[in-house]
Amino acid sequence: MSLDVYLTRKKWISYDEGKTLKEENEEVYSANITHNLGTMAHAVKCGEHNLYEYLWRPEEIGIKKASELIEPLKEGSLELKDKPEAYRKYNSSNGWDVYEDFVPFVEQYLAACEANPDTDINVSR
Repeated sequence: MSLDVYLTRKKWISYDEGKTLKEENEEVYSANITHNLGTMAHAVKCGEHNLYEYLWRPEEIGIKKASELIEPLKEGSLELKDKPEAYRKYNSSNGWDVYEDFVPFVEQYLAACEANPDTDINVSR
């Protein structure tokens, strides 16, 4: 099982030289991470919620746009990097679900949100 995150935006396209337009979703970013890192994400406090809620369940806390994730992801990223040993204790024993994978995932998602603040957030769990 895994978490898939997507940033999308509406895009107008025409298949008949501009006579008619159709609105479609354009994916500008996608990433995937294992659910096993959810325990680590729960432990990271950022703002009013924990990192798990911002990543796995943004719709439940009213987050719809990438711009709304920028500050929480910054806070979460800083917290993870400031206290690595506090979060490495959530690493899986088999080495598949580890801090060293989670931090880059958060940082890359943050960079994508900063580059595309007006995009919509979609998650698949």
